[in-house]
Amino acid sequence: MFMVLMGTVVIAGIVGYISEKTGFTNNGILQSIIICVGGAFLAYFVRIMFGIGFGSPGMNAIVSSLGALIIVPTHWRASVRDRRRR
Repeated sequence: MFMVLMGTVVIAGIVGYISEKTGFTNNGILQSIIICVGGAFLAYFVRIMFGIGFGSPGMNAIVSSLGALIIVPTHWRASVRDRRRR
C-alpha cells in the first residue's frame, strides 16, 4: 500500500510537469505539481475508504491529477486576471 502511495505521488508529479511544459496550464511548474499531487492524494484516499476508482492506481493518479488541474486553476485564474486589470 505504501508503494502505491509513492507511485501515485510520482505519477502526479510527472503529469503536473508535463502539463506545464506542454502549455496545458500556465500556473508554474511547482504550482502545477502541487495541484496534481493534491488531487492524486484525494483520489487515493477515496479509493481506500470507499473503493471508488477508475481501475488501476496509475489510472486513478493520471485522471485525478488532470481533473485537479482543470478544476482548481479555473476558479483561481479568474480572480488573478481581474486583479491584474485593475
